[in-house]
Amino acid sequence: MGLVDFDKIVAIAREAGDLAMRQWQAGKSAEKTWEKSPGQIVSEADIAVDRFLRERLAAQLPEAGWLSEETAEDQSLSGRDMAWVVDPIDGTKDFVKGETGWAVSIALVQNGAPIFGILEAPAMEETWIAKAGSHTEVNGRGLKASTRDRYDGSRIPLGDVDLPKEIKLAPVTKPNSIALRLAMVADDRADLVVSTRWGSEWDIAAAHVIAEEAGAMVTDAHGKKLRYNGTHGQAFGVLCTSEGIHDAAVARVAKFLSENEGQS
Repeated sequence: MGLVDFDKIVAIAREAGDLAMRQWQAGKSAEKTWEKSPGQIVSEADIAVDRFLRERLAAQLPEAGWLSEETAEDQSLSGRDMAWVVDPIDGTKDFVKGETGWAVSIALVQNGAPIFGILEAPAMEETWIAKAGSHTEVNGRGLKASTRDRYDGSRIPLGDVDLPKEIKLAPVTKPNSIALRLAMVADDRADLVVSTRWGSEWDIAAAHVIAEEAGAMVTDAHGKKLRYNGTHGQAFGVLCTSEGIHDAAVARVAKFLSENEGQS
């Protein structure tokens, strides 16, 4: 970790956030968008931020690999001992709708684990930063994750929805960015975030170290350790919870998956 000037990386993240923010504030974020796959949209701003980050981060650590949502097809630099794992705009759907729940997500991964993470969320006026083993903060304020020890009644980012009575959870505000949802657990704004679909490492790598350093548990949907910077960039879901409800959440997810096996 001594090879990297982390203050410079934070400054680069803020420049990237400013680049995206100019498009967002101008109301032009929805003008140049397209579907890269069914239901998966990308904007011109995603591409511009990705290009900016790749150039600037490579200059800081030329030997590191690169794994990003918008250049995921380029596997030539993935799989190295160190790599940048980046989502130039996590939460693109909120970004193009002019809503605030998006962030620039940057993680530095070493030997399969994130050692440094930044979420730059300029529309929310928040900068989240964490170093593995030493520090996690939002806007300079240290983070302490949810300490909830009872699953029923747990806060989960779902927005304004009516849950079935058998699901005894408490919906709270849901940003489109899953990284920001994990950060909510880190800051005791939520107790539980879960996804049971195949997802991408760049969505969660930075938020993983932010939440874990705050005391949250972060695993895949089966409760197993997440490893990063593989050649495929995929993980089966994510589960981020307070330490006290993680085992119960793993059991609930397992039950859900068993009951829904074979369903699309």
